[in-house]
Amino acid sequence: MGSRLKIQTPSDFNLARDVCSYGYFLLAPNRWDVESQSFSRVLELIDGPSSCAMDQQPDGSVRAKFDRRLSREEQFIARKQIIRMFSLDVDTKTIRAFHKVDPRWEKSGRGRVFRSPDVFEDVIKTVTSCNVTWPSTINMNRRLCQVCGRKSESGFRGFPSAKKLARTRLGTLRGRCRVGYRDQRIIDLAKLFTKGAVNPAWLEDPNNSDDDVFAFLLTLPGIGPYAAGNIMQLLGRYSRLALDTESLRHGKAVLKMTGTDNAIMKQLASHYDQFGDHKFRSYWFELWEFYQSKQGPAHTWNRDEVGSAFTASNF
Repeated sequence: MGSRLKIQTPSDFNLARDVCSYGYFLLAPNRWDVESQSFSRVLELIDGPSSCAMDQQPDGSVRAKFDRRLSREEQFIARKQIIRMFSLDVDTKTIRAFHKVDPRWEKSGRGRVFRSPDVFEDVIKTVTSCNVTWPSTINMNRRLCQVCGRKSESGFRGFPSAKKLARTRLGTLRGRCRVGYRDQRIIDLAKLFTKGAVNPAWLEDPNNSDDDVFAFLLTLPGIGPYAAGNIMQLLGRYSRLALDTESLRHGKAVLKMTGTDNAIMKQLASHYDQFGDHKFRSYWFELWEFYQSKQGPAHTWNRDEVGSAFTASNF
């Protein structure tokens, strides 16, 4: 019988809402089960990968069930990974501060944004989401797991580690994982993480300024302003926007902005300045609400069905 963990959560945490709050919950190896309203994936641990199924208990806590016995150290690491994924380290005081700045989200309780168990996976997922359609992003991450991810005892594959991708051949990434021109960038990023040139603890340390972290991210291979802005929010830093073609669509269709694309980008930046350090939260939940108006509540989305629906032609 595998290990079980009970993880206490903030009083306002809601698994279905807070997991299904960002598109990465649809990317392998993540799987949201619509019927049971539970979340599962493989976590990379000291003694190897382990499949983990998570649900929310009546007392609000998260129950995590693993497919094998975990050592004490592995339990500690798994707990940290789950806390990061579900943003359980964001306290209710921070959420209330966001709702004070932007009261539109107080009734729904929105404030936490789903992310990966570690910074490296978030960075690679961001690279696979740039300059490409969402269905292709889904496919790239599925192939990365199938080809390069390690298999758990129950037969599911996890996301490949930095160490694994650092020694993966370019041809494997391009031909079998279908990442296209991103192949060299993924390997270069993996090597930087493996060698310690990228320090996740430094990136997430609140004592380091957003300006310094953003500037550092821009020095990484393949990380431009959009990718850096997106990684910032995955680090729990919401003072930057990640603006792209979806932002332009949102500005035109929802916010009724007019003018050239450059003019609309400037209007968007100015519009969200009012939300200060929470600007990405306000921006993202506006986008998410629009997506849900087209596809229904996110906790009802099936990964394999909804992926193809997120295309420009459908919006």
